[in-house]
Amino acid sequence: MTTNIGCDCGRSQGTLYCPVEVSSTEKNLLAELRYQLNSLMMRLEELQRENDRLMSRISKCQCSEAKEEEHVAFSSAKSEGICQSMQQDSELSISEANINTSHSNDQSEVSSKEHKHSVHVETLSNCLSVEQAKPPGQYIATHEYARRYVALKITYFGQRFHGFASEAQMEPTVESEIFKALERTKLLIGTRKNSHYSRCGRTDKGVSATGQVISLYLRSNGKEIGRGEEINYAMVLNRVLPKDIRVVGSAPISSEFSARFSCLRREYMYFFWRGTMDISVMQKASQKFIGEHDFRNFCKMDALNVHNYRRHITEFAISPCNKWSNDDNLWAITIKGSAFLWHQIIDFLLDINKAPRKPQYNMAPELPLMLHCCEFQDVNFICSPDARRNLQEHFTNELRNYLLQAAIMEEALHCLQTIGVEETSMEHRKKKKGHISLMLRPTEPSYEERRAKWAMKAAYSRPNF
Repeated sequence: MTTNIGCDCGRSQGTLYCPVEVSSTEKNLLAELRYQLNSLMMRLEELQRENDRLMSRISKCQCSEAKEEEHVAFSSAKSEGICQSMQQDSELSISEANINTSHSNDQSEVSSKEHKHSVHVETLSNCLSVEQAKPPGQYIATHEYARRYVALKITYFGQRFHGFASEAQMEPTVESEIFKALERTKLLIGTRKNSHYSRCGRTDKGVSATGQVISLYLRSNGKEIGRGEEINYAMVLNRVLPKDIRVVGSAPISSEFSARFSCLRREYMYFFWRGTMDISVMQKASQKFIGEHDFRNFCKMDALNVHNYRRHITEFAISPCNKWSNDDNLWAITIKGSAFLWHQIIDFLLDINKAPRKPQYNMAPELPLMLHCCEFQDVNFICSPDARRNLQEHFTNELRNYLLQAAIMEEALHCLQTIGVEETSMEHRKKKKGHISLMLRPTEPSYEERRAKWAMKAAYSRPNF
């Protein structure tokens, strides 16, 4: 390669001739430039050798459809700072090109060759992900990316979702939206099945959460913990998640961790307006729930899939909130336990021997229920300053929007006062239904009766030979 710097006189290959006197600063600049060019040339030779080796391996890999998919995935991941080594080479080429020298054409050739090499690397990365199916619990690294087992802490507002889990075939769910975001950001390597995914709480339709936790393998920068900057998972995912779902923290975890089975305690909160309810009586009755009990009479029973209805409650508290509406105070029930049941509510039917069948009653509305937090041992969730700032701004804006809607609703109530009310006779007024004691209400089938019904149905559905 011919190196030409300074002027065009007395030029020969690999040698500099110039009649103009060169200062010490310029000499240092020239020396630094020679060093950078030599380093770039050595890098090019390494890439060429690697390219030959990779092309040989790619020819043996029969995954043509996955190649194009991985090219898109790798390009997107590179924009998030995952492939830093290739970016550094690109930045070096740009900085050298800014110097007004005659070797710019050579640099363009090097950059072009490096780009061709990166395409081959992207294709091989997909081949490796298809060929190498690693078992859970291992830190997997390939040539251009790695993955890490991560726990994500998630906040969501459940009003428009059909629950958290996506197995119910009802859309949208919180879980389906999260996986759409993971796929869109290319943080999910492979499929959900091989990501070692688990969730802490399976909240029902309409239920919200400020402390939901999931765990799975995600794409990583491949740095040792504490020795380099990891991908900012909250920032990356919150850019594409819908506004009612936010990742508020992340934590690296061991391969033995499970968001479901490693959880020590789950805490739910249920908000309600006091109205005419006797709080002192409720607080006295709430203490009966503490301890381990069979809660089959307090949930929507799924006798086909759920066979154990015993749960351990460690705390049951009823306390006021600093919110008022028309002289009515907002209160909250806080319940801590190891686990909870589907559609579990508050009631007084703990003795299943006396009440083997659940009385018919309406479930409490799901909207005021919230999964407040999930507790784990030695799991410390972190959030970057930028991500925290964005979250605070987002939640503040959402709160202001809700307050605007509340102001409009209050104005609608005020406008009703300006409208006259038609006089009606007493007999046309709808009578309020009287309260019927729970023990006098019709009952639903017991757990054993439901199981017998399923067994009979399965027996009839078997083919006769």
